[in-house]
Amino acid sequence: MTDTVEPADAAGDRFSKYRPDLIPYRFERTAWAAELQDRFADLGPGEATSVEVTVAGRVLLHRSFGKLAFATIRDNTGRIQLLAEASTLDAATMSAFGDIDLGDWVGASGSIVTTKKGELSVRISSLTPLAKALRPLPDKWHGMVDVEQRSRQRYVDLIVNEDAQRVARARSAVVAELRRQFNQRGYIEVETPVLLAEATGALARPFVTHHQALDLDMKLRISLELYLKRLVVGGLERVFEIGRIFRNEGVDSTHNPEFTMLESYEALADYSDVMQLVEEVFTAAAVVVNDTTTFTYKDRALDMTPPYRRARFMDLVSEAVGEPVTFDAPIENLRDLARRHGIEPKPDWGHGRIAAEMYEERVEDQIWDPTFVMDYPKEISPLARVHRSDPNLTERFELVIAGTEYANAFSELVDPIDQRDRFQAQARARAAGDDEAHPVDEDFLRALEYGMPPTGGLGIGVDRLVMLLTDTHHIRDVILFPTLRPE
Repeated sequence: MTDTVEPADAAGDRFSKYRPDLIPYRFERTAWAAELQDRFADLGPGEATSVEVTVAGRVLLHRSFGKLAFATIRDNTGRIQLLAEASTLDAATMSAFGDIDLGDWVGASGSIVTTKKGELSVRISSLTPLAKALRPLPDKWHGMVDVEQRSRQRYVDLIVNEDAQRVARARSAVVAELRRQFNQRGYIEVETPVLLAEATGALARPFVTHHQALDLDMKLRISLELYLKRLVVGGLERVFEIGRIFRNEGVDSTHNPEFTMLESYEALADYSDVMQLVEEVFTAAAVVVNDTTTFTYKDRALDMTPPYRRARFMDLVSEAVGEPVTFDAPIENLRDLARRHGIEPKPDWGHGRIAAEMYEERVEDQIWDPTFVMDYPKEISPLARVHRSDPNLTERFELVIAGTEYANAFSELVDPIDQRDRFQAQARARAAGDDEAHPVDEDFLRALEYGMPPTGGLGIGVDRLVMLLTDTHHIRDVILFPTLRPE
């Protein structure tokens, strides 16, 4: 594929005949390709009807046999063939049909017929040019194979790669189903700020920008959490938001600096209630994409039928390293254990952070079937409520499938005094050089002081969920316009 446009005089007659003034401002289509394919599925080879239709779409195939010519167009639903016969068309229309290029948009009116080979077609009586492709499409046999070019020129990828369209449509279906699942449970959808004085709600590095009118440095949000919790304080007992999140981090197969999260909060619920919610919502999303909860991901069978396995965080770490990992062990013993597994602990890491590093190194990518990894250390969970049975842990879970996290949920921390202590511990880590540590959010603490009821909170990575359900292995392929270096 070339990125240069040929001048009209060098490209020959096909471009010199291109007349922008002939392109209509609108076009009345009366039928879609999929509708016609369904309606006339029983039409036999060589049959003709008197049914007149008007179709429109992009030309993907074009072939001429003198007095007989064919073109295949694709619209928003599928493909349909156009048939042009010199015996039934005036010379100007037949000539215009011959001037069609791959990639052009055309509209056509005519009657429904089938060819001798049984191909459903529109035998055209008129042809209307709707757009001229001044750049050639990629070779039909090889398509658009360069991964970066596909991401950079998604408009071309969608033209020539039907799988790209499949994923885009699946993403739309997943988002619609997620919204439906929460709406039907009485949650209300809200919008919270993107520009913040301080980025809060997660352990991540934010993007920084500047508000000229206020002469104020601001940050793009790294989470939806703390503003949604403010709404629960205000009496909106069930809220959710599907929103864009921005984290100043690297790009890999499961991370993009700009991504989509769904977060929800439900008053009077705990993390056990949220587990049930997640099972129901993920099951519904799987069915809307694949018509079943069992499908193939990375050439391996995956079953998302509830109930999902539940496993304690510290038990998984202990099993992976071959000896007990507990909060009672001397910290030096735990540091030595981490080193034996290729991890060099930092001086300020406690038991929970060291265990978390071993989990990431040895456990997470070994989990295949849907698993609720439960009861995370308090040290790495600054917004989760202390576990009712162990003060070293929190009531937090992550849903891990095929080695990747898809959801994160808590029994939310609602005690403003405990929350302040956690924030201050994070502030100390921040002062020690951890630029992903959570800042102290005084306004959120003030909100908690007005009283927040017991609440179950949830975050779902929408992009990753779409990857899973469409068997797509890089996040850039489920984001229509991923973050890339400038050309």
